[in-house]
Amino acid sequence: MPGEHMPIFPLNTVLFPGGLLALRIFEQRYLAMTKACLRDGTGFGVCLISEGREVGGPAMPSEVGCVAHIEHWDMPQLGIFELRTRGMRRFRLLSTRVAKDGLVLGEVALLDAEPVAPVAERHAPCVRLVRELIERLGEEYPPPHQFQDASWLSYRLVELLPVEPLEKQRLLVSNDATARLDRVLQMIESV
Repeated sequence: MPGEHMPIFPLNTVLFPGGLLALRIFEQRYLAMTKACLRDGTGFGVCLISEGREVGGPAMPSEVGCVAHIEHWDMPQLGIFELRTRGMRRFRLLSTRVAKDGLVLGEVALLDAEPVAPVAERHAPCVRLVRELIERLGEEYPPPHQFQDASWLSYRLVELLPVEPLEKQRLLVSNDATARLDRVLQMIESV
């Protein structure tokens, strides 16, 4: 069964479902991608770079990424887009190819959204920490907030804490929200 096709934006960061990602777009291939996404109302894939660099030639993306939807855009000067995107669904890359302009295009299989799972009592420190972080961020981190959903909570913790990108990628790939929270709690307690 063939997957969906979408442009892939390899970055040195990991986007999670429900997460926010601000981007400054200036390379021609990504300007064209942004215009097409705005015109067609479509998203693009964000993947952690597994090989290469963000700027210049095409980088190799990790196998699992997240669809980014543009929520707000601005063009403060000609040739530069400032975007605020939100992570939607995780996906698995089935194949990639590089377009003439250097844009990575991917065939992807969208992964099922995780079911809402209750937050275990042992994860109460995680809830308190996310509440504090979001309160500090204020308008930078608008609702909806789902503090009692283990999946939402684990994703917010991983994106808000100073976690190494490869660890973030491992946690993005995980399909077990409770195990993710256990891992994050372990990281918090080891600091």
